[in-house]
Amino acid sequence: MRIEEQPGWILHARPYRETSALLEAWSREHGRIGLVARGVRKEKPRQPRALLQPLVPLSLGWSGQGELVTLTGLEARGQPPRLVGEALVCAIYVNELAMRLLPRHDALPELFDAYENTLARLATSPARAWPLRRFERDLLAETGYGLVCDSEADSGEAIDPAREYIYIPEHGAVPYALQPNVLRLRGSALLALADDRMPDAEDLTSLRRLMRALIAHQLGGGSLRSWSMLAGSSP
Repeated sequence: MRIEEQPGWILHARPYRETSALLEAWSREHGRIGLVARGVRKEKPRQPRALLQPLVPLSLGWSGQGELVTLTGLEARGQPPRLVGEALVCAIYVNELAMRLLPRHDALPELFDAYENTLARLATSPARAWPLRRFERDLLAETGYGLVCDSEADSGEAIDPAREYIYIPEHGAVPYALQPNVLRLRGSALLALADDRMPDAEDLTSLRRLMRALIAHQLGGGSLRSWSMLAGSSP
């Protein structure tokens, strides 16, 4: 199989053998793929070495089948988003999240577009927590673990914005009833996520804790390296 001029991004790159590199890439129409970039670490590589890094919009080409295919084409696709400081750390987190939760070869074009929009928002907006929560929500939904944030899991009743809830993974929101050692949040936080409406600071903090718990659940109790990089910051 040969693919040409596919919009994509590199999520991660590492050296491979003496002169090559292994790339984890995300393409719009073919999902997450593993690429071998042959000879790119030579003195005069065939492919432009400066483009072989994350957070650069690319047009990709490759050939082959299976878990690893061979990179055959690489061109810049517009200017990369200007990501510095906290925005860069947030973008690194988004990439790691995609690396860990996206299945291989599963085309999710709408999520791909959401990823590009998230990077643009991180580069241009000082309020970075909300773009991250939106992308986490969309990623969980597109990979089969979507949140139901507008109704109670057991009764089906509408979420009350003034009431406190807990969210049980793969079950849903249930009213808080003095359960010990649980993460609770107001209904207004859940409704903001459902309505795609930026919540207030308190609800944003609650949603951050909720998303961390849900992502850790999908990772089998694991964690992400970039969480330590984000420690102490609002995102």
